[in-house]
Amino acid sequence: MSKALSVDLRERVVGAVAAGASCRRAAARFGVSASSAIRWCARIRETGSVAPGALGGDRRSGRIEAYAALILQQVERMPDMTLGELKAALATSGVDAGIATLWRFLDRHRVTLKKRQRGLPSRTDRMS
Repeated sequence: MSKALSVDLRERVVGAVAAGASCRRAAARFGVSASSAIRWCARIRETGSVAPGALGGDRRSGRIEAYAALILQQVERMPDMTLGELKAALATSGVDAGIATLWRFLDRHRVTLKKRQRGLPSRTDRMS
């Protein structure tokens, strides 16, 4: 995972821009990309700080969590449905979610849909 550049470097770049240098010239002077210098200058204007924001993490699960009651109700109503069937059932309610999104949601909520394969019993070995 990437790491944010130091606050000290960010402050020096922003300080050079405040002293009259262009963002591109300050970036070249301190060996950072021009886009980074531009973003840092914008960040200090917006927030008053050049400190980096949070890196990584899940930023999308909140969308599907809004429909948690509906999803869990569908699973409770028909506990042996596949993820594809769950996706189709949610689509009729106006919820558009991918199979992987649904899988991660069910995993977070510790809902397991274990299925035992149906088939003819073996003549040579016992099925458990």
